[in-house]
Amino acid sequence: MGETSPSPAPEGVPERLIRATVGLLAEQGPSAIKARTVASAAGLSTMVVYHHFGGIPELVRAVADHGFTELGSAFSRVPATDDPIVDLFALALTCRRLARENPHLYDLMFGLSTRATYRPLESDVRLSGHSPAFRDAYAHVTDACARLVSSGRVEPHAPEVVAAQLWSYVHGYITLELGEHFAEFDDAVAQVLLPMGVNFAVGLGDTRERAQTSHERAVGLYDSVRPALDSSAGA
Repeated sequence: MGETSPSPAPEGVPERLIRATVGLLAEQGPSAIKARTVASAAGLSTMVVYHHFGGIPELVRAVADHGFTELGSAFSRVPATDDPIVDLFALALTCRRLARENPHLYDLMFGLSTRATYRPLESDVRLSGHSPAFRDAYAHVTDACARLVSSGRVEPHAPEVVAAQLWSYVHGYITLELGEHFAEFDDAVAQVLLPMGVNFAVGLGDTRERAQTSHERAVGLYDSVRPALDSSAGA
């Protein structure tokens, strides 16, 4: 793992560095993300990091984009049904799964670490919310919200506002769960996340009975696509 490759294929170098960084985050956390350790994990020389990315902050942004690309890929494996609330909650469960697989990568993607290299450079305006990789992943959420509003099942709302509100409650839950704030619950998804989703749908104008049914169906949909998600993660 620490051997240096004398002449790696140029087109594969950035991807090797990104994947090495993702692995270090999962195994050791953000303190391991240094040019020397990343290069060693990728089997490359330290100067390669600077040649391809300029420095660790730029590499970190590329890793965040990689995370959002993986999130979008996982979202694409969740089939759209005739019930957009089912789809939205299945997406929420999918996002939670990826966050639990690599919490440090999740922190990096959503700016939840105080480590300096997790923060954008002062001159950098390419924050995660403006990243094409993020926008591509987030489009799955906004599209489902647009279908929900168009269905007439909830009161008229701007789909982008619904998406932002839903994104906020889902990631609020994920952040707290990763911080073990729900340790008193036997099943925090069933006892906290799912009821919160039902309440959110009711607040938009849905009936409680219909919202409850949709969220329960979403759990089944998510369970049905989990093998594909697991296969993709192991690839």
